[in-house]
Amino acid sequence: MTTGGGSFLEPAEVLAERAAEHARLLSQLGAPESCAQISAAAAAITESLRRGGTAYFCGNGGSSAEAQHLVAEFVGRYRADRRPLAAVALGSTQAVASALANDFGYAEAGIAREVDALAREGDVLVALSASGSSPNIVAALKMAGGKGVRTIALTGQGHQLADLVDSLIVVDSTVVALIQEMHAVLGHVICELVEDQMGFTT
Repeated sequence: MTTGGGSFLEPAEVLAERAAEHARLLSQLGAPESCAQISAAAAAITESLRRGGTAYFCGNGGSSAEAQHLVAEFVGRYRADRRPLAAVALGSTQAVASALANDFGYAEAGIAREVDALAREGDVLVALSASGSSPNIVAALKMAGGKGVRTIALTGQGHQLADLVDSLIVVDSTVVALIQEMHAVLGHVICELVEDQMGFTT
């Protein structure tokens, strides 16, 4: 569309381009190596929940919102009518987050200190980070690993998490919006796998 000498994007063009990118990324995530990581992530969460553990989720910005979204799926429901599953979104309580940022520095302790306070051996920490290099996410994963907490990361290209996590799911992109969109899909896939593995039916 052109109006007043300016050229504007058409919704159909944007949607078509996004659909093509989604198809490419989903194809990459469907490869055997990625599927193995997704399966391992779901299995770790299922095992923890069956043993009375808790799944913790964390991220920054949009990834923090997605972490809270996934916690709602576990505590509420995804597809199956079933009992609530133990899940907590770290960094989502404003008073706690601001106190930690003020007293200890958010990069170093903002989420890691919550992991130290709450997580126990046998729990799971799922970190969502488009960059895979955020200092507070790296610190949280290191803290979790030191406590015997299983670690899972959903990230994008250029991450720095390979040596920090048990299961690493990488979206083949550096575009933050696309990575976050794929993380939402991956989160739902993991929810569906966990419900299935725990014997819940839709």
